[in-house]
Amino acid sequence: MTASRIKTLVAGAAALGLALILSACISVFPKAKPSGMYRFGTTAPTASKGPPGALFGVLKAPTVFTRPAAGDRILTTSPGGEAAYVAGARWIAPASVQFDEALSRAFDGDPGRARLIGRGEVAKAQMVLRLEVRTFEATYGGDPKAAPEVVVQVRGVLSRTGDRALVGDQVFEAKVRAADNRVGAIVAAFDQANAKVIGDIVGWINAAGAGLPAE
Repeated sequence: MTASRIKTLVAGAAALGLALILSACISVFPKAKPSGMYRFGTTAPTASKGPPGALFGVLKAPTVFTRPAAGDRILTTSPGGEAAYVAGARWIAPASVQFDEALSRAFDGDPGRARLIGRGEVAKAQMVLRLEVRTFEATYGGDPKAAPEVVVQVRGVLSRTGDRALVGDQVFEAKVRAADNRVGAIVAAFDQANAKVIGDIVGWINAAGAGLPAE
């Protein structure tokens, strides 16, 4: 058998093997049930503009997010301290990313004085905001079949940029009972609790800026 004939047979065998592998993948993967993708942050917080006056800039430091809930999996907890993720459901983007996006939209849509500014506009910032998302989970009670309560807790620290003086340090919390023990209802509760906390944070910052001089 010639060398060229051997090469032809080897190439044909390799192609056949690859075809078998691909056919196996095609027959297996479509049978897997895809995870449901969900988002929160669609509910607009209640606007609370605070005292009138000129706009002031707020520079937000990177949000510190509780690690178990920061990703794209929906965290649940039980009274015994057991933590688990909702099976077959994921956030469309990491929870930490969606939280920051919802916060930015809240400031953009709020009629108050406070405005978030970008990292390249540090000179325009009169305040620095630091947020720590401590709790972002659905909590089940004694009955695992009952609808859980979504808890969102965030600590906010606000300081002036000029003298770094502390303006405020406050914990914001919202608890919303899901309408049912279904993923859709649980996601809706996350959305409502998140909107309540973010709305309170925006209102708090607007009120804190009452004593700031005009730019």
